[in-house]
Amino acid sequence: MTARALAWDGCLNVRDLGGLPTTDGRVTRFGRVVRADNLRRLTADGWRSAVAHGVRTVLDLRFAEECCDDAPVPDGVGVVPISLYGQIDAPYNDELDALVRDAATTEAANGALYAASLGTVRDPIAQAFAAVGDAPEGAVAIHCVVGKDRTGIVTAFVLLAAGVTEAAVADDYALTEGRVGPIVDDWIARARTPEDRRFRERLSTAPRVAMETMLRTLRVEYGGVEAYLRGAGLDDTTFKRTRDRLLA
Repeated sequence: MTARALAWDGCLNVRDLGGLPTTDGRVTRFGRVVRADNLRRLTADGWRSAVAHGVRTVLDLRFAEECCDDAPVPDGVGVVPISLYGQIDAPYNDELDALVRDAATTEAANGALYAASLGTVRDPIAQAFAAVGDAPEGAVAIHCVVGKDRTGIVTAFVLLAAGVTEAAVADDYALTEGRVGPIVDDWIARARTPEDRRFRERLSTAPRVAMETMLRTLRVEYGGVEAYLRGAGLDDTTFKRTRDRLLA
């Protein structure tokens, strides 16, 4: 059996999206789409591993402000920057942060963030989804900083469109739990107030129920992945390209 977890030096939360079951009995293919934490932390050895795995396109979901110190990527690898949450100072980001702070539990906090994001960043989600299908030959690696929230949302859409079961999507998301401690520990330690520390601690977990909340909201309030993305203007050709990336 091919391993989904990938050991790329410099990153801690990398896995292939192959081997996942679909509702019609198929299985997603390996070497087509990878999800990760910040690939720009890869060492030279890490990049060699990524290129050897077939990565030719990097879909970067970070804020522009998070990309200032990036080193160049290797020759032959293209970068598609799509900030999932737009500008870092956008008013809706304060509103999303408030949902996390005010939720009764950590599980509810993450679920509320993802569910609300569906209504807030629909166009960037659709743009990222389309970018996966539009990429040239080779594997597409999707990443943000931790590989949990922004990456988790976009990969969920890609997997759902390919027919992957909701249970498998939630299981994949939950694999992040426990893998990113060294990434988030320093961020948590730099919190300036107890309230900010609690906020950061909440955002540093990946409870399965959080993804289940988003998937349920997507299905019940938006009619599912296809209706949601068509509402953002995507067409049959785009759906086919992105599905084929994982299945053909």
